[in-house]
Amino acid sequence: MTARLSPDDVSSVIRQAAEIEILPRFRDLNNTQIWEKAPGSIVTEADVAAEKFLHRELTKLLPGTLVGEESTAADPSILEALGRDPVVWIIDPVDGTKNFSKGKPRFAVIVALVLNGQTEMGWIYDPITDRMIHAVKGQGAWCGDVRLTVPPDGPIDQMKGSAHYQSPLVPHVAEVGRGGSTGHDYIDLATGALDFAHFNRLYPWDHAAGILIHAEAGGYSQHVDGTPYHPIALDENPVIAAPAPKSWQALGKASDSLP
Repeated sequence: MTARLSPDDVSSVIRQAAEIEILPRFRDLNNTQIWEKAPGSIVTEADVAAEKFLHRELTKLLPGTLVGEESTAADPSILEALGRDPVVWIIDPVDGTKNFSKGKPRFAVIVALVLNGQTEMGWIYDPITDRMIHAVKGQGAWCGDVRLTVPPDGPIDQMKGSAHYQSPLVPHVAEVGRGGSTGHDYIDLATGALDFAHFNRLYPWDHAAGILIHAEAGGYSQHVDGTPYHPIALDENPVIAAPAPKSWQALGKASDSLP
């Protein structure tokens, strides 16, 4: 089915969504364009407009069900499509909404294509730098014409990564931080700016594309119990992304996740 879908066509739609619906609103939002969809969770007019744009244009390329962050917030039953429908587009229209709403440039657009329950294609786009990374299962991860490769494995005390600043990993690694955008974490993992990441919140719009891209760049990501990631996963089973199984095991032990 993906043979008739060009990754470049999807990239073009994502760029259009950013150009038309996201970037014109960046640093130009008023109070009526930002609101809480749940306590402590904000959404902006850009999130809603970009998701509608992506839904319309992506399903023109390949008809299917949409599982979007904003549509799912309104109707959580939409998540059931991931275990039921043969073609599902997963969309985070503005990953890093808090950063976006505050005028900070660390935000991204994330899109994944799931076929029969498996992530087959993924895209992460940084509108500020016009940097697009993508992967097709079995065909590698790419940034433009450059094939992406994660850094070589090594001792975790020399690694820098994304984790909560109170994580048990802090004394065991070289550097830990978190910048408010999971999409950027995956960009940094795939391009070598980060060595590892530890994620507790596993909403599919945050991780389905990124875990595929990381894997296609040669990385190793698993739940802490050793099972492979699946886009149906939510919060009960954290994920560690590492360069290889050896460092994944060491990071898991250091984070108190593994025996």
